Amino acid sequence: MKMTQTLPKGSDVVADSEHITNKERLSYGASDFACNVANGMVGTYLMYYYTDVFGLAAGAIGTLFFVARIVDAISGPTWGIMIDRTHTRWGKSRPYFLWFSIPYAIFFILAFSSVPLGPLGKLIWAYVTYIAIDILYLGINIPITSMLPSLTASPQERVKFSTVRQVLATTGATLISIAVLPAVQLLGHGNDKQGFLVTAIIVAVLTAFLLLVTFKNTHERVHPKHQTKLSLKQSASALKGNWPWMIISSMYFFFWIGMQTKLQVTVYFFKYNMHNADLASFMLGLQALSLVVIVFTPFLTRHFGKKGTMVIGLGLCVISQLVLGVGAKMMNVPILAGATILGYFGNGFFAGLLPVMLADTVDYGEWKNGVRAEGLVTSFSGIASNLGMGMGGVVTGFLLSMNGYVANHAQTPQALNAIEMNFVWVPFIGFGIGLILMYFYKFDKMQPKIEADLKARHEAAD
Repeated sequence: MKMTQTLPKGSDVVADSEHITNKERLSYGASDFACNVANGMVGTYLMYYYTDVFGLAAGAIGTLFFVARIVDAISGPTWGIMIDRTHTRWGKSRPYFLWFSIPYAIFFILAFSSVPLGPLGKLIWAYVTYIAIDILYLGINIPITSMLPSLTASPQERVKFSTVRQVLATTGATLISIAVLPAVQLLGHGNDKQGFLVTAIIVAVLTAFLLLVTFKNTHERVHPKHQTKLSLKQSASALKGNWPWMIISSMYFFFWIGMQTKLQVTVYFFKYNMHNADLASFMLGLQALSLVVIVFTPFLTRHFGKKGTMVIGLGLCVISQLVLGVGAKMMNVPILAGATILGYFGNGFFAGLLPVMLADTVDYGEWKNGVRAEGLVTSFSGIASNLGMGMGGVVTGFLLSMNGYVANHAQTPQALNAIEMNFVWVPFIGFGIGLILMYFYKFDKMQPKIEADLKARHEAAD
């Protein structure tokens, strides 16, 4: 079947899906490779860096993460509205990679810079740099998702774009998980402050370069005819009654509460509970195996639908946490490794499908309300994930603080239990709530009619 798309040249211009090249798909995926390398270092190692290297208290970091989430609640929708009001010769989303990749890289380096300040000065430095990279991260991450509905109108092409994106994203997350601690040791020569700084510089340069590659090699094609800059009220109207969007955003929020608590205490768990910090890099590196399921995501969606495949993924995540709990109690490394692999398989399905399902919510908002607001609608994926990650940070920080965690010391039984709670049971609850939410997701059955109706509207506007 021939698929037509529209190009932003004042009036709609038809383009064939065959014009989408592997170079463009890879360049699109490079954006999330970059974001996962950078955000992987922040999400997995920044809390450890703050407590065990920079010398801040876990409770203070929990408060910082909570404050940052309040900022996210404002900055996330702001980025989405800005995207909806952006009209350049490069499109709506692409320019943000050009404009904000380098500022993000600069503040990323500053966040891992151990400046010689007193306790209050260090805390202020952490607030300024962390909140800055948090805001700027949304400015480069939200456009990745908001651009997908504009790259192609074909559901199957969107799955292809998303699959390439998630393969590269998982590759980036895996590499950074494995490489950070060895890189810190190698580049710091025993000085963790120096090691983290040099590693951050390398990651920041790589991230900015790849985002600029994405800017150069991708093309936005799908634009509603005659739609100009949207006001805030017009953009918000795309969310009215948009139940698929509400479900997906909520699911994403709870998923990331669970995932973040698990990621950021992985180093703590293996350092203090298992007495072998080197196992952390090994376990985090196992996420490379999720590539096995990501590449099969397009095949599974054709047989089980997007909802069915997502249920499989979240179900695997829930089961993996139960097995992880057994391994943690027995202190059994093979069980812990098996549970980790199972969890990464589930995460692969989740990560591969989420951008596609968010693109569907853009179509649903246009179909139901007559407004196509890619920026605001998809911005809530970044908001939901950041809020979830932030709440995960709050939970971890306060659980560690309340149970007497002291950096670089033998931990009390209460502190060890708090680490295990973050590693096993908070993720179990987060993944479980996400699985329950998927019961209410009904978009798959409606999609053929939505596609047909939107196609008819666009053709009538020609």
